[in-house]
Amino acid sequence: MIGRLTGLLVEKQAPEIVLDVNGVGYELQVPMTSFYELPELEQRATLFTHFVVREDAQLLYGFITKQERALFRLLIKTNGVGPKLALTILSGMNAAEFVSCVERDDIATLVKLPGVGKKTAERLVVEMRDKLKSLLEASAGGEHEFMLKTNYTPAPVADSAEEDAIAALLALGYKPAQASKAVTGAFHDGMNSEQLIKASLKSML
Repeated sequence: MIGRLTGLLVEKQAPEIVLDVNGVGYELQVPMTSFYELPELEQRATLFTHFVVREDAQLLYGFITKQERALFRLLIKTNGVGPKLALTILSGMNAAEFVSCVERDDIATLVKLPGVGKKTAERLVVEMRDKLKSLLEASAGGEHEFMLKTNYTPAPVADSAEEDAIAALLALGYKPAQASKAVTGAFHDGMNSEQLIKASLKSML
């Protein structure tokens, strides 16, 4: 229904953003892999979207590339994986790391993600192996290669970097004690929210 949006980025509170498109503010949930690549506030951004309709909510998910959206769509087709869990998986590891886990049958790394139990991790490895091959073949030679890691410019350091990072981890499904411990352990002077979130997520894998 809504495949792509282009507008001004007016709010960023990981993992949620608000994109102003001709005066209409669209709330989108964005995996951290896409969040890291967003421009600064009041800059134009384009996101490829996936629209989810539930009985109690209508949710819009945004992605920097079509390939990342394609991976999200493959994930939610896996038994036991819904949009929220797919968002968490794509926030905890980038596409290359996820592909590596699947290829190496790395159940141990996948179960470190919140909401991913052993059975779900095993299903992901089995069901995603063939799907990923098709996705990688379809992406070859495209404008954005599936494994491409785009550099991003960090936002200015915020006074509330630690609070923002903890809030982001909680929104992704991590427990309060787990989020607080990871953020405290990863924090270094001069870090902004995005850098701290990224470092915290990496420390838990």
